[in-house]
Amino acid sequence: MKAILLGTYTPNALKGLMSGSDRKAAIEAILNEVGGTLESLSFTRGEYDVAVVATFPNSTSLIGVVTAIKASGAFEKATYLEELNIADVIDVANKAAGAYTPAG
Repeated sequence: MKAILLGTYTPNALKGLMSGSDRKAAIEAILNEVGGTLESLSFTRGEYDVAVVATFPNSTSLIGVVTAIKASGAFEKATYLEELNIADVIDVANKAAGAYTPAG
């Protein structure tokens, strides 16, 4: 499964970045630990400082990595967007809509 991870560094983490911390190597290390792979790493201007596109073996691995990243204290804000197969989502939504009776 593919996901996009977005993060806003704390001031202390930005100091580490400025002093030459190899973020690509750090990201690859955490992904390798859970069986994931890095597809791209981008430093961005705006609400988030960094965007990572990665593949994960499952959602548990994705959420585990996000939890570890948040627990590190290096981010003021960290979130993820999980890529979905919209055709599958629509199929389930149509099944659920047909079975659901709204109140009233």
